[in-house]
Amino acid sequence: MESLIYLRLRHRVEVKPNTLIKLSDIAQIIAPEKDLVNLEHLPIYQVSEADKTSAVIDMMKVINVITEKYGAVDIQTIGPSQAIIEIIYKKKKVSIPFFLMIWVLLFIGSALAIMNFHEDVSMKEVHQKIYKMITGNNESKPLILQIPYSLGLGLGMIIFFNHIFKKRFNEEPSPLEVEIFNYQQDVDHYVTINENKESIKRLDDD
Repeated sequence: MESLIYLRLRHRVEVKPNTLIKLSDIAQIIAPEKDLVNLEHLPIYQVSEADKTSAVIDMMKVINVITEKYGAVDIQTIGPSQAIIEIIYKKKKVSIPFFLMIWVLLFIGSALAIMNFHEDVSMKEVHQKIYKMITGNNESKPLILQIPYSLGLGLGMIIFFNHIFKKRFNEEPSPLEVEIFNYQQDVDHYVTINENKESIKRLDDD
């Protein structure tokens, strides 16, 4: 094999336990057709129990496997230098009592947070003053303002998070999804750095 090969590692790949990972599983490959099939089926990594939930495959390891198999070849790399392998285990069945307990705790916690916020900003007094400004009358329970405000608060939360159950209103990501994405980026960055440290430590021990 003397042809030019282009490789682009995928950022994250989900696999089952004990999977034999091939080059096509973790990378996009551009190569002459006569070499492409062999490259796609080239074994790169064997997932084992020691990997637990994730593993990291470095581009240098991929290049090393290719050169060991085919000798000196011209490899051009594009994109990320590491691929994160996420090992997906069989999901356990959801416990209905546990689910209901978590749901109740979240519901009560968020309700208390909203009520405490409104108490801190004196929302009741604000509604009373607005009602007096509009009508000129004093009213201890201005429901004509409080009821629409309460309905609008719930509707605003639905629009803000861009979800109602599994229904999305548009393709724009919600703030929660953006925060989860940023958190996942930080986790991936930590995993790649930590994996490199462990690899160096294993080499030193050897």
